[in-house]
Amino acid sequence: MSMIDIITKKKLGQALSQAEIAEFTRGAADGSIPDYQLAALLMAIRLNGMTAQETTDLTLAMRDSGDVCDLSAIPGVKVDKHSTGGVGDTTTLVLAPLVAACGVPVAKMSGRGLGHTGGTLDKMESIAGLSVSLTEEQFVRQVNEIGLAVIGQTASLAPADKTLYALRDVTATVDSLPLIASSIMSKKLASGADAIVLDVKTGSGALMETVEDAIGLAKAMAEIGHLSGKPVHAIVTGMDQPLGTHVGNALEVKEAIEVLSGKVKGDLLEVALLLGSHMLVLGGRAADTASARAMLTAALDSGAGLEKLRAMIAAQGGNAACVDDVQLLPQPALIREVKAGCSGYIAAMDTEALGYAAQAMGAGRVQKTDVIDYSVGYILPVRIGDKITEDATLCTLYARSEADAVKAEAAIRAAITIGNAPAERPPLWYAVVTADGVERFA
Repeated sequence: MSMIDIITKKKLGQALSQAEIAEFTRGAADGSIPDYQLAALLMAIRLNGMTAQETTDLTLAMRDSGDVCDLSAIPGVKVDKHSTGGVGDTTTLVLAPLVAACGVPVAKMSGRGLGHTGGTLDKMESIAGLSVSLTEEQFVRQVNEIGLAVIGQTASLAPADKTLYALRDVTATVDSLPLIASSIMSKKLASGADAIVLDVKTGSGALMETVEDAIGLAKAMAEIGHLSGKPVHAIVTGMDQPLGTHVGNALEVKEAIEVLSGKVKGDLLEVALLLGSHMLVLGGRAADTASARAMLTAALDSGAGLEKLRAMIAAQGGNAACVDDVQLLPQPALIREVKAGCSGYIAAMDTEALGYAAQAMGAGRVQKTDVIDYSVGYILPVRIGDKITEDATLCTLYARSEADAVKAEAAIRAAITIGNAPAERPPLWYAVVTADGVERFA
């Protein structure tokens, strides 16, 4: 079949067949179709959309373009979790140990940060000695031994998606719902999980800024899961402010340890318990989310979750002593407290700008080849709706130099709106989406 015919068909708004989708996906993976033709097709898809069946066929074709992880040697229902990306979003390091402590095996492949969002692998690599590069055999063995492993995706996982994603980034087609959904789900299905929990962010720091757009993406991915025979629960959660109070790689590991130690409550823990509850339900360990939450809370209170994190760090070669002494995590050259400088109410945050502020400090990458400084970032104790005084701490900077701290302070101040009137705190979550429909939270 001709690539020109495939482009023409989609240009005219017609549905592509499974064979046509398989053809251009194969060409994307092996390089036999030129970039300019793939780019033309991506724009046609962006303008005319795809049906649920087309989106599923594209997802499965991209999944099958490379290796598919075989987790059948791990007993039980393997449940994966994926976030569409945010700032201070350290849920994996909190919920994965808690879920594993409750008896559901967690065999997770995670990604790195790029742009304003953080990456779980970068956070984990701030722990001295820890490796996120395990062979599939080592990955399976570790999950069988301790119930938990979090590693990087292999280079051969969904190679067609890598090609198409790179083209989307330079052809203004990133915001295509079927292309977003198929990109995320192809990698999740290739990672071998039996069921998937998705954390779909919405707000000023999210890929989907409006709740309705986030629900639309969640519905598309739940439908892909249904048509692929994999149960999917997608929870739409808020990203109008950083989820945790710590932003930066070592700082976020520190916060995860403090949450699992029972020292810190708050939004990060609440979202982790919500997502983890759905993982326990899909894993068959709990009949409903209420009983699942009780199990997770018990694992938190007993210290079992913290011990799972310790075991994972040790199993992957990391210095597990950091669980007991967070000062063993990378430390910055400079720590400086920043005062609010005025009284009022925290009215709004530009969360994307807050993410870029951490990136500029060295906590993230502008390009994939950039080297991260694991020690830098900031602690942001204020939340939207908080009443503050002039001498209240707005943030604490962890910087490489005074010059970096000055720039970060200016960026953080510009991203936070302080008003005179009381402000309403944004919801933590908005909806749960499954193949059966949408359940909105009050």
